[in-house]
Amino acid sequence: MLKLLKFSNVGPSLEAEINFSKRLNVLTGDNGLGKSFLLDIAWWAMTSRWPAEINLKLASGFMATPAGKGEASIEFEIKTKDRVYNRSRKFDRDTQNWIAVRHYAVFSPGFMNLVLYAQADGSFSVWDPAKNNWKQPDINGSQDRIPAYVFNSVEVWEGLRDSKDKLLCNGLVADWAGWQKENGEVFEVLCSVLKALSPDGELIEPGALTRISLDDPRDIPTIKMSYGMDVPLPKASAGMRRIISMAYMLVWSWREHYQACAFLDRPTTDQVTFLVDEIEAHLHPKWQRQIVKALLNVTGKISNWPVVQLITSTHSPMVMASLEQLFDPEIDSWFDLDYAESSGDSVQKVVITKRPFHKLGDASGWLVSEAFDLEYATSSEAESVLKKASAVLSSGKEIDEETARQLDNDLRNVLSETNSFWIRWSYMVKKKGWLL
Repeated sequence: MLKLLKFSNVGPSLEAEINFSKRLNVLTGDNGLGKSFLLDIAWWAMTSRWPAEINLKLASGFMATPAGKGEASIEFEIKTKDRVYNRSRKFDRDTQNWIAVRHYAVFSPGFMNLVLYAQADGSFSVWDPAKNNWKQPDINGSQDRIPAYVFNSVEVWEGLRDSKDKLLCNGLVADWAGWQKENGEVFEVLCSVLKALSPDGELIEPGALTRISLDDPRDIPTIKMSYGMDVPLPKASAGMRRIISMAYMLVWSWREHYQACAFLDRPTTDQVTFLVDEIEAHLHPKWQRQIVKALLNVTGKISNWPVVQLITSTHSPMVMASLEQLFDPEIDSWFDLDYAESSGDSVQKVVITKRPFHKLGDASGWLVSEAFDLEYATSSEAESVLKKASAVLSSGKEIDEETARQLDNDLRNVLSETNSFWIRWSYMVKKKGWLL
């Protein structure tokens, strides 16, 4: 598993150190502060290549570069079955690449982790210690095996080929249809994973194979919908497609690893590191509140699946609220990216803080927490009125009845009748004897 990331003169944070926990690691913070950037570095640290370096069709996952002048470095630690590996790289401006500070022995491939990376745009990357090579290309660019399987969002569904048009993966549509026709163990595992990732009361269940076009001869998988129809997978909702593609890649990755280890007469890995950017992407709140638990528990649905380390980013207060009965500080961590004022000037810098996880009760509580930094869990219009009314209540400044009447009207336009602020406001109205 990934234990440490430490970097200097890289990314929005410039200087940062993150010690990851062995089970769950959650990243929060505003857009543009570096959550996806951290996941990209985590992938690179464990695989030695950037996603967009392997697949030029990707719109994200590019190589990190220095944030400013001077030396830039990245240090990381990876714990395998038999030991902890510490690595340090610096950016070489002449070659425009990250190079080892000193020579290291290559990781023992038989004990490395399976690394999965689900990006927010539907791309998916897989690094398999039994099939992929951790080593950098030699001076002639040659490698023993391909560096990783990196799919853009279309290739997850339609299949992945290398630069020489060699087929690397059939893709979700073809594999699912083939597994369903065989009706064997792999299809049974896929059904189990889909069930585990389904939201409460909305089971994702395969339907009958179908055709969707006069000119497309393929058998297309479907899912059964609660309103009595079988919907072809390419026509499913964005949320369904997100869960379905994740389920497929989990099953495909482990099946490929299991078969490769059988060919090599090597034991399967005991650890998976799963990186997920914006884990709530496209998901309804009822899915958001169980997706983390589902991904951690899906391991039991796949035969011989190892322990999962999950590193994920989120913008969802519902996801954070869902962790309250799950979070264990002994094996889980929450890292928050935020601005901090630099001493002596007004320049802001990004800092990464490991925050203690406290139960806040509901999604509204998390909206006004350090995770999302809102002052009120309301619309911006309601927040403006609440600030004005709160200032009147806290300052004790006298206002005339007409001003109070206008403020009361503004509150009624933006707040529900059950909002707790009415208790404070009504007390003052009664105390002043205003007839509003």
